[in-house]
Amino acid sequence: MNSAETPITSAESTSPLKSTAPLQGERVTFTGTLASMTHREAAGYVEQFGGTFTTQVSQQTTLLVVGDEGWPLEEDGQPSLKLEAARELLERGFPIKILSEPEWLQLIELESPSPADRRVFTPAMLSQLMKLPVSRIRHWERLGLIRPVRRVCRLPYFDFQEVTGVRRLADLISTGISPKKIGASLEKLKSLLPTIERPLAQLEILSQDHQLYIRDAASLLDPQTGQRIFDFHEITLSDGESSANKLESDDGSASENTLTIPFPGHTKAIHGLQNPSRNWGANEWAHAGSTLLDSGETVAAIQAFRRALLLAPHEASIHFQLADALYRSGNYAGAAERYHVAVECDAEYIEAWTQLGCVLAQMGDTKAASEAFEAALLLHPDYPDAHLHLAELFEQIGQHLKARPHWLRYLDFDNRGPWADMARERLERSHGDASESPLENL
Repeated sequence: MNSAETPITSAESTSPLKSTAPLQGERVTFTGTLASMTHREAAGYVEQFGGTFTTQVSQQTTLLVVGDEGWPLEEDGQPSLKLEAARELLERGFPIKILSEPEWLQLIELESPSPADRRVFTPAMLSQLMKLPVSRIRHWERLGLIRPVRRVCRLPYFDFQEVTGVRRLADLISTGISPKKIGASLEKLKSLLPTIERPLAQLEILSQDHQLYIRDAASLLDPQTGQRIFDFHEITLSDGESSANKLESDDGSASENTLTIPFPGHTKAIHGLQNPSRNWGANEWAHAGSTLLDSGETVAAIQAFRRALLLAPHEASIHFQLADALYRSGNYAGAAERYHVAVECDAEYIEAWTQLGCVLAQMGDTKAASEAFEAALLLHPDYPDAHLHLAELFEQIGQHLKARPHWLRYLDFDNRGPWADMARERLERSHGDASESPLENL
């Protein structure tokens, strides 16, 4: 290959190279995090299939592979340096091919699942795998940031790559990088990455959600970063609730479109950009509670969910969210009761059944916990979280052989991450164990 050849764009690079050694003569570089393997493993495949692995993009580079796990943006929000270098070389006439990770896997003839067959994960599985609070994953779903691949009895399953992309954007915003700057970087990548429209839409939602603040005794607090924003003055609404209709910025100017929503019996308040509390419906209060819970403001979140339930007392999902908040506050009995109410409102709410089982197990009621997990599996026999927790319950009471089929079923759905490691460890430990303790509590 030489610089006189016609440049090959990302869109033209979808056809695999034809060669007995797929990478013969290719100089290959990787950018971003690969979801299927480490960069070291990828370098091994390059050498195995006749190519040369390089760590940097240069005029000799012929192939750049973009990892699927998160968007290729640097810590300052700028596009990946390797992608920028590739774009400049393409403009100068150098024929660099840019492949997505699935195209790379196809090129070296490793199994690359079709969109319909790609592995999907429950919120709890993603929480463990990505070290994120499960409340944040659920909050992102409610915002429309991440879309379930499918849903079974209210339980969403998500594509791993979409969630990692959102996490990357959220992490950048939380460090103080403006959404406008991130958006400009993504726009730069449009000519190279044809799927850029989705993260641009996600970025807009994230930037809007980022405008929710909390007021404490000192000033206004951004729950995402912990930074103080600016102070404001309160006035009294006609219904007796305190609100702020003017916010003073650093230059003394005031904003007329912001309001402070107080909670009864609590000194903190939510500050939002939309409707005052007297006009909020159940969805607005539930959204506020979800944001507060995600940011660690558990007491304020409980108050918000209670407000929502005053307006929608039979909405199972709000009872479920309140139960989560009560659990995080240490009120296990209150959480168990709310999970019970959630399944009373919707008997097929399998996440509520499973969470109920977890709380009951923690409270020592192993019989009721087992019944809750079994109820979830009766509704959805392939629910990995329920298999995992039921296996743990059997382990705790010494029923190792009863736990084995549930560990195995869990590994059918998830073979990576800490839970999968735990399942393999427990299976190895119980291998050949023919004795069991009496099932006293079940």
